[in-house]
Order: sequence, then C-alpha cells, then structure tokens
Amino acid sequence: MSAEIKREIELKIAHVLFIDIVAYSKMASDDQRAAIEKLNQIVQSTDEFRKAESDNRLLKLATGDGMALIFYDSPEAPVECALEISRALKEHHPQLRLRMGAHSGPVSGVVDVNGRANVAGAGINTAQRVMDCGDAGHILLSARIAEDLEQFKHWRPHLYHLGECEVKHGEKIDIVNLFTAELGNREQPKKFRPTDVGVAVSAAVKESPKSAISRWALLGAAALILVAVAAGSFLFWQRQKPGPPTATSAIPEKSIAVMPFENLSRDPDNAYFADGIQDEILTRLAKIADLKVISRTSTQHYKSAPDNLREIAKQLEVAHILEGSVQKSGDAVRVNVQLIKAANDSHVWADTFDRKLTDIFSVESEVAKTIAEQLRARLTGQEEQVIAAKPTDNPEAYDAYLRGLAYTLKTANTPANALGAQKYLREAVRLDPKFALSWALLSNVEARGYITQALQPTVTLREEARQAAETALTLQPNLGEAVLAKGTYHYACLKDYDTAERYFEQARPLLPNSSRIPESLAYVERRRGQWDRSESSFNEAERLDPRNAYMLSQHAQSYLLLRRFPEALRKFDQILNITPDDVDILVVKAAIAQAEGDLPRASALLAPLHPAADDNTALETQAYQAILDRRPAPVIARLKELLAKPDPALGYINGELRFYLGWAHDVAGDHAAAEESWRQARSELESFLKEQPENYFLIEDMALTNMGLGDKAAALALSERAMALMPIEKDALDGPGAIEILARVAARLGEPDRAIAALQKLLSIPYSGPLAVNVPLTPALLRLDPMFDPLRNDPRFQKLASTAPNTADK
Repeated sequence: MSAEIKREIELKIAHVLFIDIVAYSKMASDDQRAAIEKLNQIVQSTDEFRKAESDNRLLKLATGDGMALIFYDSPEAPVECALEISRALKEHHPQLRLRMGAHSGPVSGVVDVNGRANVAGAGINTAQRVMDCGDAGHILLSARIAEDLEQFKHWRPHLYHLGECEVKHGEKIDIVNLFTAELGNREQPKKFRPTDVGVAVSAAVKESPKSAISRWALLGAAALILVAVAAGSFLFWQRQKPGPPTATSAIPEKSIAVMPFENLSRDPDNAYFADGIQDEILTRLAKIADLKVISRTSTQHYKSAPDNLREIAKQLEVAHILEGSVQKSGDAVRVNVQLIKAANDSHVWADTFDRKLTDIFSVESEVAKTIAEQLRARLTGQEEQVIAAKPTDNPEAYDAYLRGLAYTLKTANTPANALGAQKYLREAVRLDPKFALSWALLSNVEARGYITQALQPTVTLREEARQAAETALTLQPNLGEAVLAKGTYHYACLKDYDTAERYFEQARPLLPNSSRIPESLAYVERRRGQWDRSESSFNEAERLDPRNAYMLSQHAQSYLLLRRFPEALRKFDQILNITPDDVDILVVKAAIAQAEGDLPRASALLAPLHPAADDNTALETQAYQAILDRRPAPVIARLKELLAKPDPALGYINGELRFYLGWAHDVAGDHAAAEESWRQARSELESFLKEQPENYFLIEDMALTNMGLGDKAAALALSERAMALMPIEKDALDGPGAIEILARVAARLGEPDRAIAALQKLLSIPYSGPLAVNVPLTPALLRLDPMFDPLRNDPRFQKLASTAPNTADK
C-alpha cells in the first residue's frame, strides 16, 4: 500500500464541501454531461482546489449530480472554495445553478476496488444533508464549521443563523447561511419557510439574521422567538448586512462607554478642555485589551449626564457608563467622575480630584486604573505603563494639543476644522518638540486632509505628514497612535496599501479597542477592490463604534458605489437617527435619487438647503440637479454670488465651482458667459496644478474645463494623465473616475467610439464618480445628463442608457 493511501486512511477529521447541480435529473442527457463538465472546470480552476491538490491535501468524490471535496487543513478551505465557485458562476456561468453545503466532521479511510484512497463517514453524510437544506445559490454551513469560522473576524459578518433543518431519519441539523455583499444567496431556504403557521411567525424567522454563531447567541435567539410567539409580537431585523451585535448578544461585563464630560467652568470656551479630559481617559481605557471600550465618536452624541442610561447602554452594547465633569479655573482643575452599572443604574464608584493643571495627567491615569480595577480587568505590565504615561511636561503644549484635538472630534470634515486642528497641533509640537502624541495626531490630520482635500493636497503637506509621523515613531516606537499615523500616511498620501496595511496590523495590539484600525483596513480593502473584505472590516469597526456617523456614512458610501441604492439609503437613514437633519446625508440621498432618475424626489430633498461656499459637495449637487433638470437659472445666481468673493481656504475648489457655473450657463444657452466662466476656471486651476502636480481630481477638473472651451487635445491629454496617475489596478475606488472624465470629454468632443467603450466598462464596475457626491454613472444618469447629448442617436448608447447596471453581481 502506498504511503499516500496509508496517510489518507488515517484521516480522522475532514472539512467537506458538498456540491449539487440543482434540477439535474430534469435535464436532458446532453445537458447533464455539459453541466458536469462545466462544474468540473469551474471547481478545478479555483485557487483553493489547486492549492490543496498540489499539496496532496484534497480528496475528490464524484456523486453523479455533483461532487464532494474533502479538505484537510482548515475549515476555511471549503468555504473559500465555495465562494470562488459562486463568483465564477455569477460572472461567467449564471445558467449553471448549484447549491453547496459544508461541514467539519469525522471520516474514515477506505481503499476502493481500484486500490485508490477514498473516504466515507458521518462528516461527508452531514455535509450532504446540510447542502440538502438549501436552494440554488445557497452556501450553507453546519453550526460546527460556522463556530470554527467565527474565530476569524473577517467571517463573522457573513454568518447568518437559520435554525434547525430536519433531514433524513428525523435528524435535525443546526444550519447557518453564508453570504457576502456579492456572493451566495441571502434568501431564506424553502425548508425554513413554515407552511402551517401564521405569516407573522414566518416573517419573524425570516428577518432575524445573526452575525455571530456562538452557542449562547443561538440559545438567546431561540428564547427570543419563544417569547415572541407567546406574546404575539415579533422582533424584526433587516436582512441585509449585519451591523453591530443585536440585542440578543451577551453584553460583556468588562465593557464601558465614557459619556461627554460636562464643562462646569465659568468660561464656556473651556469646553475643549472638558472634551479633552474625557478623551484622554477614554484613550487610556481603550488600551486595556481585557476591556471593551466604545469609541468617543459614538458617545459624543449623548448628553453629559443622560437620563436614559439603560437605553444608551443597550444601544452601545456595554454594561457600564462613566459620567464626569470638569471645572477649570486658572491653573486649578476639579474632575468629578462616577462609574455606573447600567443594568440597575447603581453607582459602582465615584471620586473627585482637585489638581493643579500641571498634574492633570495623574487624574487621567488614576481614573483609568481605578475603573480597570472596578471592572476586574487584567492589566499587563505594558498596559500599566501606557496608562501611567505622561505625554508632555509642558502644560501650554498640552493645552494647545487639547484645542487641536477638539477640532478633530468635530463631525464635519471641513477645511475650517482641518485648519484649526493643524494650527493648534503645530503649536503644541513647537512648544514641546518631544510631544509624540501631538506629532502623531498632527500627521493624521494632515494625511486625512490630504486625501479628503479638506487641506490643499500639496507636496509640502504630504511631506509634513510624513515628517510628523516619523517624528512620533522616533520619539515613541511603541506608541499605537504613532504606528497608526504612519499607516495613515502611507494610505492617504502615497496610496501604498501594502505598507499601510502592515502598519495598521502592527498598531492593532497597541490599540486593542480602536475602531480606527478595522475602519482603516476597510478603506484599504475598498481601494483594492476587495468589497467583501471591506464590508467585513466596516462591520468590525462598527461593533466598537456603533454611532460613528462618519464611518457609517463611509460604509453606506460603499453600497452607493456598488449601486446597491436601497441598502445605502437604509444605512444613511441609520445615520439620520443619530444626527437628525444631517445636511450631508440629505445631499447624498438626493444624489441617489438623481442616479435612479427620480428628479422630483432629488429636488424636494435639495430645495430647503442653502449651503455656504465651503460646502462644495452640496453646492455641486444642487448645480448638477439644475443641470439635469435643464433649469439652471437659480443655481447660476447662487454660484455667481458665492464666487464674487471666493473663500481662499477652498483653494482649487473655487475653480471647480466655476466649471459648474460655466456648465450651467451652457445649459441655459448663454455660451459667451459659459466660455468666460470656463476661462477663469482654467486660469485658477492651472495656478494650483503647479503645487499639486499629482492631484488627479484637479487634473480631472482641468480636463472638463478644457472640454468646455473646445480644446480637444488638451482635454483628452489631461484625461489620460489622470488615468495614468490613478489607474484602476492601483485604486479600484477612484481609478475609474478618470475613465468617466474621458467618457465625458470624448462624448462632447466627437469621439463616440472612445466614449461608448469607456461607458460600457464603467457601468459594469463599482467606483467613486468624479462629480458631486461621487455617485457612479447609471443608465438613468446617461438618459438625463446633457453632457451625453451628442450620443443620443447612437444605438450603442441607447442600449447602455436602457440597461440596469449589474455591478452587484461583480
């Protein structure tokens, strides 16, 4: 007997993927043969199959209408293989309908009649029965393999508990549905749809996805359903992507949220100081790995001493709340804190600290350490040092740092807030050049300002961000904020995503409760085109920061870029529950209405808004609405009013607004005024390009402006320059935006073949559009946008403008 066969026979546990062709028996013989051949080709082309086969760690069993794949090494292997198969089906073979089931379990080795190694046993049988519970497109898992996968964070958001499925011989198997943003089947399998119970019960089960598969969570879900049936009422959850843990999840006892500290100083301008003390205490707590600490961005929307502590704790999934107040008078500071157990509103601990301003760090350290003791959290020696660390000996530098920090904590990422933070943080490091924490925050402000263009993205700004991050790391190599800042610099300024990811992962153990790390990874993965992984990282971040409006909006933005507008709107509505009447969210909802061709709804959302010049996103969305409506007169008056005294802080954005003014004039038929606006826009934009030669957004604006002026050679050259600076292969998020600019230029300037080719590509991929709020092109926008008027009679364009985008399946 060969060594290979002997090794196979000794196998005890396997990870099995069972695959079945749906409705195989109803096919003609020729179709059956073709379906099996196609399935074999798809399976054999997957990376997981090839890798396991090359390592001799795979067995394959033909089952007539499908196959079983037996992997050795990891429970992830069959699931990864299933996702690869699902992707191949959706992209190339949608007519082949499969269902798949996976299970980890015991198998026994056998040698078949041909002397080859083979296996049989409960592991394979159970995988088949798991599969039998599903319909076409489903990837179903046994609870056993789902529990193994749940140990890996990137799988958790894609696991949905369905309950028990009755299989052969009356046996019941606990089933979990696995699906991602793009793959699998999110619909409830037919076997889980009761036929003899009330509609309400069916709805309750159908609308109860689970993002975790722990035994306690499953028991809690079962108990809830029993209570619901008994009471005649039911809990409904969205069946979309899972967000933060549901109310049935066990709340860890060692968990805490720090409410905003009340400013008791006579001078209301000292509010920044109270905010800073709260943030510093929270930051120290967040560095204790044994605690769960909710990020400040989720707590800042609450009052300092709210009445509904139990409800807040439930919303944030924590067991304890810390309240506090700060009174600053001259160089004296009084800090009051009280730790409250939310379940019964009882005080666990309270204290008052009267200190000199120079000794404020001891208060922050003492509060954090005492809370850790009260919650019985284990502290490592390194964590004790971090909690006790004194970031600076200079009180003036610390005051400047807190003032700068206050600007970073504001919700809006505006030029005014970015400039305010930069100003005070520069002052802090000037006063104390060894203030590593301030250097790290300064780098983060500048890097974020660079990529969001809240600050002008000059080469000088990029260099300052690099120097600040490196200075912080040199001063304190193990400072988590410094490591995170270096990663942010590589991500935002260099678009070096591999290096950025390494720094983010290096920062993870130093900042165990930081939502910024999975959030940052979500951005990296999105730019790599890894939409599923990005969504998983967003979900992880939201568990630590469930009410962070900015992060939630970025998560919603991903749905928008994927053209999954209903899910985007639900996410944006979630944000409006946190920050009602958020103008930015209303603008994005209007842009979605535009993309869906519903101009009346878009107009109704935009009409009440009166954005200032520094809210260029809202202004441009209003301008685009007027252009799509082909009624530009009101927006012309508004843009002329604002541009009469341009805000210098907006930099090249003023030139961008002038382009929109010219476009509005052009749609109104005033071509002389349009040309004048575009000439002025080009002049302004060119002056900024000298300092920002790699700013592809600026280059795209220049391409459109030269297009308006009829300079075909310059417009096409600038479009191609933007594409070269930011190719899709380097950035799946922004890269396609330059292709849209090329499509617009080519459409307007008599290059229909180039325009059509570009549009065909754009409608099949997710991306961040270059206009207004970055909505990608849709067939509805092609029908409405005047820039594509020259293509109206082209049959190829007419087909594109009448076809629904299929991005969600890509």
